[in-house]
Amino acid sequence: MMAPSSCAPRRGGSGLDSAGACPFLLPPMHPPADALLAWYDRHARSLPWRGSRDPYRIWVSEVMLQQTTVAAVGPRYARFLARFPDAAALARAEWAELAEEWAGLGYYARARHLHRAARAIAAEGMPRNAAGWRALPGIGPYTAAAIAAIAHGEAVVPVDGNVERVMARLFAVEAPLPGARRALAELASGFAAQPAMRARPGDFAQALFDLGATLCTPRAPACALCPWREDCRGRAKGIAATLPRRTPKPARGALHGVHFALAAPDGRLLLERRPEGGLLGGMLGLPGTPWRPTPWEEAEALAHAPMAGVNWRPLPGTARHILTHRELHLRLYAATAARLPPRAEALAPREAARALPAAMRKLLRLLGPQVGFTGA
Repeated sequence: MMAPSSCAPRRGGSGLDSAGACPFLLPPMHPPADALLAWYDRHARSLPWRGSRDPYRIWVSEVMLQQTTVAAVGPRYARFLARFPDAAALARAEWAELAEEWAGLGYYARARHLHRAARAIAAEGMPRNAAGWRALPGIGPYTAAAIAAIAHGEAVVPVDGNVERVMARLFAVEAPLPGARRALAELASGFAAQPAMRARPGDFAQALFDLGATLCTPRAPACALCPWREDCRGRAKGIAATLPRRTPKPARGALHGVHFALAAPDGRLLLERRPEGGLLGGMLGLPGTPWRPTPWEEAEALAHAPMAGVNWRPLPGTARHILTHRELHLRLYAATAARLPPRAEALAPREAARALPAAMRKLLRLLGPQVGFTGA
C-alpha cells in the first residue's frame, strides 16, 4: 500500500481531531473525478473569462474575483481588458491609470500587486507553472494554482473558499477553519492522482468552483443534484449543511476619520492620493485625518483640513464602510474656496464618484444638495 499523503476520514468520522490535526492516516477515498467533469460538461457556467487559455486574462480574472462577486466582476473585467489588453500594456501604465480603473472593486492592495507583477513579467517573461506564478508579487498558492491548471494544464487543484467547503463536506471534516485549511488542501490535491483529472486539470478546477458556487452552497446545499452525492460523507452523516465549521472571528474593530470636501467655484472637489501603505493605499480620496480607533474632536480634526481660512461646515450623517477586519466611520466637513491649492488634483463630483473607492463615494453622498456642490 502506498504511503498516504493526507489526513483521510476514518469510517464514520472526519479524520481530523478538534484541533485540525491528523491522529491517524489512512488512504483517502476520493470520488471519481470523471463524474464531476461529466456534470461540468452539462452545467458549466458561462462566464466572460471562460474559454481562454491566455494566462494574462485568467490571472486578471482570478485577482478580480478575490473577495468580489462574479456579478460585480463581469462588466469590469471586459472594461479592464479593453484598457490593458496584455501584461505589457499593464506594465507600461502609470499607477494612477490602474487605480482609476480599479476604483470601486475594493481590496486595493490587489491592484498594487497586479501592477508590480505585470512589470516583473515585462522584465522576466510570463511564468509557465504554479511555482513561477507563486514567485510574483501578491500571487498566493490559490491564484498560482488556478492559473497553472487553467492556462498551462498543470495537474494542481486550486483551493478557494468554495473548494474548502466541498472538501469539508465530502470528507466530513468537522475540525474548524482556519485550522483545518491545510488538511482540506491536501484532500483536494488527492484528486491529482486520478487520470481523468490529470487529463483536464483546468476543467476540473473550474468544475469544483462551479460545484461550490451553484450546488454545494454555504446554505441549503442542493445535495440531490450533486454528482458526488453518493460519495459525500457529510451528507451520509446528515451534517453537510453545517460544514465547514469555523472558529469564531474576533469582533471587527472600528476606525474613525474626518474628511474635507473643498470645492472650487466651478464645483470641482479637491482630491489627494493616499499613501501607498495602509488602507486604500495609492487610491484617490478626499483629504482628511488619519483613521484611528477613537473619534475625532472638531478642533483636532480641523488641524488636518487642507486649507485654513475657509468656513468649514460639518455635514450631518456618517459614512460607514465595511472592510475585511475594520469598520470605517467617516464624517465630512465641506467648504468652498476662491481657488484650490496649486497643482492640486480636482474633479467634478460626478467624475469623482467614478474615480474614488467605495468608502469615499459614500462620503460624497453626504454632500447632498449643499450649495456649491451641484451634481454630487
